[in-house]
Amino acid sequence: MNFLPEEIEHYAERHTQIGPEYLDALSRATWTRVVMPRMLSGHLQGRFLSMISHMIKPNNILEIGTFTGYSALCLAEGLQPDGKLITIDINDELQAIQDQFFGQSVYGEKITRLFGNALDLIPKLTESFDLVFVDADKENYVNYYQLLMQKLPSGAHILFDNVLWSGKVVGEASTSDFETQAIQQLNETILSDNQVENVLLPLRDGIMMVRVR
Repeated sequence: MNFLPEEIEHYAERHTQIGPEYLDALSRATWTRVVMPRMLSGHLQGRFLSMISHMIKPNNILEIGTFTGYSALCLAEGLQPDGKLITIDINDELQAIQDQFFGQSVYGEKITRLFGNALDLIPKLTESFDLVFVDADKENYVNYYQLLMQKLPSGAHILFDNVLWSGKVVGEASTSDFETQAIQQLNETILSDNQVENVLLPLRDGIMMVRVR
């Protein structure tokens, strides 16, 4: 979902630096080979993730929600020379496409994949993360936030994707719409948390950017 007029979106994309060729190939492969390809971050958001990573220059990045690996590759671009990225997904069905394109990049050896429930895996991680990108399992967004806040140092950043949820967050969610309710709860929780600074960016379907004080 994108809230910008189509011509404005295209203008923004045309005036955003082109990424590596393997990302275009990964995008095409996702759209032709994978169910629900719209889950892909895409060019504009991918370059935003790369820019943020370059600005922060993280030693360690955590990603929750790997999908085909596009966002992981974008985030990895800003890693320190000896840095690493850990990406978690609940299933391993897309390993083949991840292998193909991680292998084409210079970042493949910096990326570690974990498969399983992120709520179980995160407490076992011993790394100190400078940057976290959350784009999976919307109903557990608040649980992820609370878990991460127990582990992240001052100055760490968290990015939550899809926080506008196709515009549904501005209305009252139905009692059966658990995903919208969860995202609304996350947005309110972050806004009222004096441990962090935040800005909600209307980029594509909304990105909540959080900095731990």
